[in-house]
Amino acid sequence: MNIITILVAILCFGIIIMIHEAGHFFVAKKSGIRVLEFSIGMGPKLLQKQKGETKYSLRAFPIGGYCAMEGEDENSDDPRAFRKAPVWKRMLVTVAGAAMNLILGLVLIVAVICMDSAITSTTLADFRTDKDGNDVSTSSQWLKTGDRFLEINGLKIFTVQDISYALQNDDCETFTVVVERDGERVTLENVEFYNKETKGLLDFRVYGLEKSIGNVVSYSGRQFVSTARLIWISLRDLLRGKYGFHDLSGVVGIIDSTTEIVAQSETLHDKAMNLLDLMSFITINVGIFNLIPFPALDGGRLVFLIVEALRRKPVPAHIEGMIHFVGLAALMLLMIAVTFQDIMKIFQR
Repeated sequence: MNIITILVAILCFGIIIMIHEAGHFFVAKKSGIRVLEFSIGMGPKLLQKQKGETKYSLRAFPIGGYCAMEGEDENSDDPRAFRKAPVWKRMLVTVAGAAMNLILGLVLIVAVICMDSAITSTTLADFRTDKDGNDVSTSSQWLKTGDRFLEINGLKIFTVQDISYALQNDDCETFTVVVERDGERVTLENVEFYNKETKGLLDFRVYGLEKSIGNVVSYSGRQFVSTARLIWISLRDLLRGKYGFHDLSGVVGIIDSTTEIVAQSETLHDKAMNLLDLMSFITINVGIFNLIPFPALDGGRLVFLIVEALRRKPVPAHIEGMIHFVGLAALMLLMIAVTFQDIMKIFQR
């Protein structure tokens, strides 16, 4: 495994964490809240510098970071303490990290689309053939050239990514497909997708569109919505038991996957595109994950602020702090277990 690729992957993950914490930091500063420390990474300090009232630090393990504010989980007499700020300002500070991750994800999606040769549509162009020109597609019995995919098994299709996901993640042999054909909505039942040559499900091709400002903006928005939705679907499937603990990946697994994907790319252009594409997925994932209403996560803190806004009275600091401490401990234990699993997978491979 190329050490440079590993370092680039670590740097990219660090940038995602830094963007998240920077969101909290800048909104807190603009809101007049005292920020005690802005840290990238966890564990022992590698670098540290005091500037004004804030201490900036770089720590050994690139598995997170934090923006420590005065009176965040305890009472403080400081008039600029977090809990002394109006509840709406604290809400903005709380969601700012996740918002920055989502914005970064959208920016990276735009960058990847601009780097690609064309925009991939969801309109069927033709069916797969072998080297002699013989049709090796089974879906050609139902679908027609020019059909635009609208839904597959109830999943609304925004991008070609949704088509791949619907075909590869539904445990079934046939599909209910809704397409737009000649301006009309057509529902096709029991459609079978099978490439007789590759033995895979993708037995067709879609059109590529020329890039324009309108196309780039439109496709970027749809790609963002598609990615965010797939992350929510994965979280839902995890809670329902479709995926188990062995399917989870932590920082080590993410960095390992990143290095593999980049290493398999042939050209520098492809390496850059794949890296940015994966970064967009990871940062959107981080943003959405942090909005889950679980103690210690931004979503959990937001729940307490919503309760305070509704009852016009904050939850006692020591109670909220204890709940977040328990949540953080649980997350740290999960992170350690997942990291150990990631390391074992690497050694087994």
